[in-house]
Amino acid sequence: MSAAPLHLISGFWFAWAFYWLVAARDVKTTLRRETRAARLLNAGPLLICVVLLFFPAVATTVAPVLGRHVLPADRFTGWAGVAMVLAGLAFAIWARRHLGRNWSGAVALKDGHALIRSGPYRLVRHPIYAGLLLALLGTAVAIGEWRGLLGLALALAGILRRMGAEDALMAETFGDAYLDYRSRTRALVPFLI
Repeated sequence: MSAAPLHLISGFWFAWAFYWLVAARDVKTTLRRETRAARLLNAGPLLICVVLLFFPAVATTVAPVLGRHVLPADRFTGWAGVAMVLAGLAFAIWARRHLGRNWSGAVALKDGHALIRSGPYRLVRHPIYAGLLLALLGTAVAIGEWRGLLGLALALAGILRRMGAEDALMAETFGDAYLDYRSRTRALVPFLI
């Protein structure tokens, strides 16, 4: 496979990270935030995922089997991965923009926090995570190695843990309004998950 898809994917992730850092500067004041231990449990698997996906030398030094291909290294898988990354990051950005100043990098309650149920939040309760998981899946497909699948599995574990914490905080904050929203709107994949 040509290196072009992987370079493009790296560029998309870099652009997304830059946007995320800039957008994080304009948020509401935090009233309550998860503990540091909870944040580490939520973010730890994602950090390991980043190492597995973007630092192959580290991953394969620790466990050489992680560098073995599980998918064919061909043009189709490379460009399919690019398409998934682009779609996933675009969906996450749409959700982040729609969430606006309510966004937080941690499980948190903001001053004047609003329950958003429109835009991508009409489709799924956690559209940022849905988009990021699609982008991570695309990255893993393009890489085609065991490290990609392991990274995706770790990211999914961290995101599912964080989703549970967010759902509990939103139910506590918004009561029946959130419980109704939760009963009508899937967590990650419309009509499925």
